[in-house]
Amino acid sequence: MTDHLTIVDHPLVQHKLTLMRDKDTSTAVFRQLLREISQLLAYEVTRPLKMTTRRIETPLTEMDAPVLDGRKLALVSILRAGNGLLDGMLDLIPSARVGFVGLYRDEETLKPIQYYCKLPGELDERLVIAVDPMLATGNSSAAAIDLLKEAGATNIRFLCLLAAPEGVARMKEAHPDVPVVTAALDERLNELGYIVPGLGDAGDRMFGTK
Repeated sequence: MTDHLTIVDHPLVQHKLTLMRDKDTSTAVFRQLLREISQLLAYEVTRPLKMTTRRIETPLTEMDAPVLDGRKLALVSILRAGNGLLDGMLDLIPSARVGFVGLYRDEETLKPIQYYCKLPGELDERLVIAVDPMLATGNSSAAAIDLLKEAGATNIRFLCLLAAPEGVARMKEAHPDVPVVTAALDERLNELGYIVPGLGDAGDRMFGTK
């Protein structure tokens, strides 16, 4: 654990992650597990949300009860695999504003190329959580955060399922002000830029594509 990196070591998170890593886990089960684990990760990544109180009346008495303060937070999915984390988080935070950043990785240079970007307004007044299951080279993630900052976001967190040391280092170098929350820090990247031991391509496993 560092100020920049938080590993969520809750037993339920780790158990579900193991099931997702297993190559024999079906597409349907993988998708369901991703939805479940995203809710558990959302619990950790939303810790900095600001609170205030509101006067309510319980069946017994009046009280000043805690409620969320400020603008609705923004969830930004880094397409396409980010949608798997997004769905579960929206179950937990249905009023969140949602944005999408489309990036694909050039297979030769491993550099990100943008093809889509649609973001909510007033990002400077919101906690913005960018979601992508895999933090591999960190190039796509860093590029997505660049776009969020250009759109005015100042309070950003990055949520992923798995991270490679190379990706964490790249994000810390490019965006030291953006904390990373993940379920596991894996060993390394292979020569193709995939996380090892990892779980394969999250998008392919989620959508049943190759």
